[in-house]
Amino acid sequence: MLDAMRRTLSLAVPLVLVVGIAAPATAATSTNGRLTVVARNLDNPRGVAIDRAGTVYVAEAGLGGDDVCIPGTFGTNLCYGSTGAITAVRHGWQKRVVTGLPSLRSTGGGFSVYGAHDLAFDRHGKLLVAMGYSTDPVSRDLLGAAGATMGTILRVEGKRRWSVVGDLSAYEGLHNPDGVIPESQPYAAIDDGRNIYALDAAANDVLRIDRRGRVTTEHVWPQEDVPAPPEWGLPPGSTTPIQFVPVTIARGPDHALYIGQLTGHPFPNGGARVWRLVPGQEPTIYATGFTNIIDLAFDKRGRLVVLEIAKNGLSSGDSTGALIRVERDGSHRELASTGLDSPMSFAIAPDGSFYIANKGLGNGELVRLSIRD
Repeated sequence: MLDAMRRTLSLAVPLVLVVGIAAPATAATSTNGRLTVVARNLDNPRGVAIDRAGTVYVAEAGLGGDDVCIPGTFGTNLCYGSTGAITAVRHGWQKRVVTGLPSLRSTGGGFSVYGAHDLAFDRHGKLLVAMGYSTDPVSRDLLGAAGATMGTILRVEGKRRWSVVGDLSAYEGLHNPDGVIPESQPYAAIDDGRNIYALDAAANDVLRIDRRGRVTTEHVWPQEDVPAPPEWGLPPGSTTPIQFVPVTIARGPDHALYIGQLTGHPFPNGGARVWRLVPGQEPTIYATGFTNIIDLAFDKRGRLVVLEIAKNGLSSGDSTGALIRVERDGSHRELASTGLDSPMSFAIAPDGSFYIANKGLGNGELVRLSIRD
């Protein structure tokens, strides 16, 4: 159980599936602004992206299904269904513009779901989708042709058409760069104009995908030893290994890549960091003092903004998240927390407002945050 918590997020499944509805707005007060609901009934919402026309896209990891079940890494089964989707939101309306994406539902406690985890635009303006997987790559063949895109980076070609631009799961199965158990969980991707850089949260690495789809290792983060929590009752000075778990990547104003870590169990408060990576060089720590980072971006003034999925730590049982901006002097300013419940991703609109995938561990929503800056 500890190993499972170290390497993956537990993502709960909602019980409803809605094809497309108008979303009446409601508001809740945040720290410095108002959260307005602009889309509802999203099935395990994940990544958020905004195109040049201002349309907001949200990845839905889906509900899994009962088509085929495969063994999970930690004793549970993962059951497949084509229930993932991408929803577009604009001017108060929402519609699923991509449907039938692969989705896996765990039969274990919490009913975790793995599927469409992140959205980004490629150099041609097409959507890229990081497809989660979360088990041994050798088990993927049991899903047949329908599940072959689990554990990959996809390019969306149409409502029910997509192509694989990089197979992270196959790469993990062949190379296993971090040397721990073979397990793949693609969680984020970005196109820098020449290559696609993708994060495998379970493999603790950042991978480079060239234009021919060839995958290579850019960097691997090793396990770290941290003090064991007192409640474990271990002798004083005892430590426990903790994994990096990279989950978000963005390009900074200096064109470097910035990577945020969730951290693994026991999810130490303040233990998550943001790293700066120039391809071909060793990464360096850019910002510290966060808890369970799930997404990051830079605003139009070049300031780092970080989203925490659980501001008090995933082990606390408190699902309250936080949106935090790093000021020029390095201090942290909390932009919003009240009303953020297991937030999973955000994107910044040209007007400076934030669109946040909220209530991401089940039947979720997309909220808009406008702040007084």
